[in-house]
Amino acid sequence: MSAHPARSLSRVLEDLGPTLLDLLHGDPERALELGGVGIHDPYDEQHYPERAIVLGVGVHGPDATARLLRELAVAGAAALVVRGPVEDGAALDAVAEETGVALLSLTRGASWAQLAAMLRTLLSEGDVGEEGRQTLGGVPSGDLFALANAIATLLDAPITIEDRRSRILAFSGRQDEADPARVASILARRVPERYLRLHEEHGVFEELYRSGKPVYIPPPTLDDEAALPRAAIAVRAGDEILGSVWAALRKPLTKEREEAFQEAAKLVALHMLRLRAGTDAENRLRADLVTTALEGGPGAAEALGRLGLADGPLLVMALGIEPAEDGDHADHAQVTAERQRLAGALAVHLAAVRPRSAVALLGDVSYALFPVAQDTAAVRERAVQVASNFLERTGDQLGAVVGIGSVAGEAAALARSRANADRALRVLFSGRAARRVAAIADVYVDALLLELRDLASANRDELSGPLARLAAYDTRHNAHLVETLRAWLDAFGDVVTASASVFVHPNTFRYRIRRVAEVGRIDLQDPSARFAAMLQLRLMGPYDGGGGGAGHSKEYRQGAG
Repeated sequence: MSAHPARSLSRVLEDLGPTLLDLLHGDPERALELGGVGIHDPYDEQHYPERAIVLGVGVHGPDATARLLRELAVAGAAALVVRGPVEDGAALDAVAEETGVALLSLTRGASWAQLAAMLRTLLSEGDVGEEGRQTLGGVPSGDLFALANAIATLLDAPITIEDRRSRILAFSGRQDEADPARVASILARRVPERYLRLHEEHGVFEELYRSGKPVYIPPPTLDDEAALPRAAIAVRAGDEILGSVWAALRKPLTKEREEAFQEAAKLVALHMLRLRAGTDAENRLRADLVTTALEGGPGAAEALGRLGLADGPLLVMALGIEPAEDGDHADHAQVTAERQRLAGALAVHLAAVRPRSAVALLGDVSYALFPVAQDTAAVRERAVQVASNFLERTGDQLGAVVGIGSVAGEAAALARSRANADRALRVLFSGRAARRVAAIADVYVDALLLELRDLASANRDELSGPLARLAAYDTRHNAHLVETLRAWLDAFGDVVTASASVFVHPNTFRYRIRRVAEVGRIDLQDPSARFAAMLQLRLMGPYDGGGGGAGHSKEYRQGAG
């Protein structure tokens, strides 16, 4: 077990290096009590915790690194992490010595979001209450990294602790003694899919979850990769499987070590239950505070204060995924689990950009309170870019989209920002915007049209005027006059362009547009008449142009024009 304080830089290096971090310059013993994680953003005013370990995202070259080291010394930071490899020179060594700020490098292939999440886990930023200082089995309660190191010492093998979905919760030191598969798992924070498929094909998980003893897994034969055998044991709380512990072995476990592995799994279960209880309590508290803040009522200011977000403008992001279709309960359960997973992933992603962001899953939507400097177009574009980067990393299998609300300069305005984020989200789900992220400012008209359609539907409005006459004529004669009018308006009266869009000859189109004017009794030279027709067409939605009437809008019923 580590002899270093839990929040010290030495402890961070012991747990995360050299798999994720390497010390380049400076003395880690100077930083005995890290105050938190900070993200360097050259385009925003910086607010770091005291004695922060700062992630220098996008910082390259010795000059930029030296300049940032000096800035961080003034800010009271303890360490700077930059992407490796770093030009290792005497100049940087001298600056690190002069400033007292340690310089670390992030391993190639590891992500900043992953590092931020790991650091926050190590520094216990998410722990709740005084119970975080208790110990279980001689290990600080919930400290899975310390526990992984203790088990690694008992078994003389590098260890990972994983959840039921094979995500890496913690790992021990000495991972350089393992194999490429283990390193890839740690860098990705989950076991690669190709190895999971192999385990499933060979019944590894079935045996693992059935047995109360360590299970031995031979090295996988996959693309001639060098691999070590594994010993794994399930982590149980009664009949519930919480996860598993995996050891990469260079020699078989002795009987004594097998017994120690079994006892260690019981201790891991206690720590995982403690973590889950703390996480559940924190998530409930955070969700309550975010909900109160989003309501914008009298308690909003206090809720923002408790979230650490009371001192600047915010905007609301709303993350949603396509709802599961009716029928399969398993599909609904999977979508619910994915919503929870995406909410957690969004929290990690935003924390790497704005450490004070707050995320909570409320119903089917994850809401984020995202701090901004001011209400400008550049700020809104930055928020769109941050959300777009998140969706690119998580993939589009579930059809996730993000709506972004207006900037709220005070607590009372957050309810409006949330409403606008929901409006943007609805536009994205409707398919009116061919994108996955939208700020309300960019889809405002589309949102208005959807709300007008709601109003028409609630009032049981019918089509009236020229559109009603054209739709009725189309139904009787399959004449495609509504389609013709829509194409003509969309092309601003350009007959060649409009006719091409509906695949007819220009002369045929000219004849049809004359019939539109005659049948609909509409003056196409009148701007007001054109606008009214265009608005009604937008509210109609999809239309098949005639025939059986299947394309008529659900919101409108055909009236007797």
